[in-house]
Amino acid sequence: MEQPPKKSRSQRKLIELNDELENYFSNTIIPQLFVDADMILRKFTPPAMKHFNLSAEDVGRHIDDVSSNIRFPTIIENIEEVIESSKDLEKEIQTTDKRWYQLNILPYIVRKENRTNGVIITFIDINDRIDMLRRYEKLNKRYENIIFSMSHDIKGPLSNIEGLVDALRDMQGEEADTKPVMDMLSQSVRNLRSTVVELSDIGESDTDFAKVPERVNFGNMIEDAKLALKDKIYEAGAQIKAEINVPEIILSRKNVRSIVYNLLSNAVKYRAPDRAPDIFIKTEASGDFILLSVSDNGVGIEDDKKEAIFERHTRLRKDVEGTGMGLFIVKRLAEDTGGKVEVESKLGEGTTFHVCLKGQR
Repeated sequence: MEQPPKKSRSQRKLIELNDELENYFSNTIIPQLFVDADMILRKFTPPAMKHFNLSAEDVGRHIDDVSSNIRFPTIIENIEEVIESSKDLEKEIQTTDKRWYQLNILPYIVRKENRTNGVIITFIDINDRIDMLRRYEKLNKRYENIIFSMSHDIKGPLSNIEGLVDALRDMQGEEADTKPVMDMLSQSVRNLRSTVVELSDIGESDTDFAKVPERVNFGNMIEDAKLALKDKIYEAGAQIKAEINVPEIILSRKNVRSIVYNLLSNAVKYRAPDRAPDIFIKTEASGDFILLSVSDNGVGIEDDKKEAIFERHTRLRKDVEGTGMGLFIVKRLAEDTGGKVEVESKLGEGTTFHVCLKGQR
């Protein structure tokens, strides 16, 4: 019987390496995909099969054909970016079952040829962390409002007390028996004013953590806001459509989420009484800026109120729940990036907010 030809040392080494890679992917407990430079899915781990409904038949298919269960509209661009730069990429994505993952795309480098021949995509479940972050952000927002309200509401009465102390001092003159008491009262008022100023400063400085820039996907932020507002959206019968021409921005995730949430919340709350909300969200490039626009068919805004709506605690309608801080926050966050907010509105027909954000794409 003719013996099969012996494999060369390099062939045996290649088979050995392939077996090791197969063994690695078969025994890894986190979802991972191996996609080659032609965007073809070559391997995946068992957890990836479970999470993303993959099957053995998906091996050899284009990655775009098997990504329908992942809200990941920029997958091709991101893989191409990693292959071209040979640098890691990290971002957060949300799957269609509303779970959040930290996604890492790592270059698969062929050392001998010094080239990137594909990528390893890893998914780490961060759903609990995102839920905790949401709760923290909600508490932090309440904290900021309480701090501001305390410092704002105390300043008026405090000024009155200072005036009364000065008036009493003038009336009493320099009488020896009252002077120590008046001095102590004046010092107490000064200490209280100092405390109020410190509270205001703390409220401002505690938001610095939110300014760390990272890659943010607008589609994810819109879906996140819709999820947070789902009961109100359902109650109002709102229809929400989006046109995402610029899918991503490098900016503070918390700030982008807050902008999208507040604009969408306003569009639902200030709806017309005779029709369901029809809301349209759009992103596009505008020079050095990324323009986020939110349009609605709600009650609209009077021309003489278009500036006032961006002030703290401004509410145009007392029958609509809220703190009056939403648009103030949107304006402040946009301006923090070097951008701005503009509003177009016609009373009785609807409103469009244009938020110019300065951040890398």
